[in-house]
Amino acid sequence: MEVQFYKPLHETLKQYIEGFYFIKKREITAPVKYQTFPNNYCIAAVYQHTDLELTQNSITVSAAKHDNISASLVSRYVRPIEIVQYAVTDEITIYFKPLGINQFIDDVRQLFKEGITRFNPFVDYRDTMNTIFNTPDRHSQISQLESYWLSKLIMKDFSFMEQLLADVVSDVKISDIARKHSISRQYLNRVFVSHIGKSPAEFRKIHRFRNSIAEKQKAGSLTALSHLTQFYDQSHFIRDFKGFTHFTPSDFFSKVDTEKENVWFVF
Repeated sequence: MEVQFYKPLHETLKQYIEGFYFIKKREITAPVKYQTFPNNYCIAAVYQHTDLELTQNSITVSAAKHDNISASLVSRYVRPIEIVQYAVTDEITIYFKPLGINQFIDDVRQLFKEGITRFNPFVDYRDTMNTIFNTPDRHSQISQLESYWLSKLIMKDFSFMEQLLADVVSDVKISDIARKHSISRQYLNRVFVSHIGKSPAEFRKIHRFRNSIAEKQKAGSLTALSHLTQFYDQSHFIRDFKGFTHFTPSDFFSKVDTEKENVWFVF
């Protein structure tokens, strides 16, 4: 699946949003199926003239029989999500960085109760997204999209959480991170789940997995890659990959293009 991934133009949004992409409605002769793999972003997708079916590990997209706006938020998944498209409809998908969505929505805890959920964060959200969909040129769409999210900016101070995040993506033991900041491990786990939607251990595990994809081109072998990206040993590397993708590392890298912004497996 080919999509163009855009980085935010506004400097403030660059702090909180990794990027976004657009998919334009087109005709297909057969359903399109693909898998997307765990990451630490919050992914907000909005669709025009679309019916969505959401389950724990799948999203099914169909053309709606009436005009509507459907939207979803994926905040946590540790297994591949299967996307099934019975129709390719107009879509905008935004990738919020860890803690990013918290800068726009006052209380995210309700959203994080389900890993995949329907998403309608503001009273004007659907109407504004519909206006953006109906805007004819991409440059104007991007400008409107960025202006909308800037209008929702809260600007909270997450300096303590940012310190915790920096430690969690290092190789410091989780218990030592808690000790360093004079908090219990239980409290560390609780604030992570409240603000990021997953535990520190899960966040670190996904970060290590995603880092191995990003560093694949630099490593001469899978063994070298496992050491480069802080896996304890080769068996640990293989076990995590099979858990996140259902493939061994060698099978996974033979099936996906790791140079693309979005790593999908289409089947």
